[in-house]
Amino acid sequence: MRTVDIHEAKKHLSRLVDRAAKGEAFVITKEGKPLVKVTALDTSSVHRRLGFLAGKIAVPDDFDRMGEIAALFGTEG
Repeated sequence: MRTVDIHEAKKHLSRLVDRAAKGEAFVITKEGKPLVKVTALDTSSVHRRLGFLAGKIAVPDDFDRMGEIAALFGTEG
């Protein structure tokens, strides 16, 4: 696995991150000692479930009006 000194990593961070995102992991070192491993995230398990409650809940037409709550404070909703 490739190692990169922290000062070199600072200079070329964008390029190193691009390479890591493509699967080329590397280790950042400081004074020859390993500090961190940089590797791509596994995004295959990240799911966005937009609309998964469609048809299962109902939002009232006045959901964004203060109504009764405003009346409790003596103001208009």
